Amino acid sequence: MSEPSHPYKTYSEVKLQQQQLLRKNVIDAACILLAEEGPEAVTVRRVAQKLSCSTKIIYSIFGSKDGLANEMYLDGCRLLAETFQQVPKTDNVLADLEALSWAYWQFAQLHSAYYKMMFGGALSDFKPDEQSLEGTTTALSQILQTIIHGMEQGELEEHDPLLVVRMFWSALHGVIHLQFAGHFSDIDMAQEVYAFTLKNTLPAFKTPSSQS
Repeated sequence: MSEPSHPYKTYSEVKLQQQQLLRKNVIDAACILLAEEGPEAVTVRRVAQKLSCSTKIIYSIFGSKDGLANEMYLDGCRLLAETFQQVPKTDNVLADLEALSWAYWQFAQLHSAYYKMMFGGALSDFKPDEQSLEGTTTALSQILQTIIHGMEQGELEEHDPLLVVRMFWSALHGVIHLQFAGHFSDIDMAQEVYAFTLKNTLPAFKTPSSQS
């Protein structure tokens, strides 16, 4: 018989919880600065001011501004992965890819500060490290697995799956990037272009035998 769990946390558990909360608050504050004031505002000093703490605390957690930026990037990857995980799978590969594509659109609109930092070059002097790039791959894994499944089922043409993902991702990102850069009159026009891109891109993946 297992012992009942205690209604309290140990000192180590509380300390770890506080560190995790502080880490998240720093990342959230940096993303708010990015969204409200632009990339020039995302400095360790400004983040510390926003949190009413010393820069030493932030440096002790992240090591440097690039360390903070990489954590922001990885946090964004986790949010993107969670967004994709909420998309139900069906027996229709193209429908699944379309649903994942709209989930990507929603992520970009709801978490625009993260998106612009991760994929829009908002922090011009920041280059994702190897761990962050692996985070991108993990976030996009559901799209990759859907494409691989479609190829195995003979619904999609055989190609290098990673190449297909990157091509598909580039098409989707292109519309969103242009939207954020102000090249569409409003979000409705951007959404219309996004839908048109999907309509004309997805059928190109199908095998000739499955073309209707």
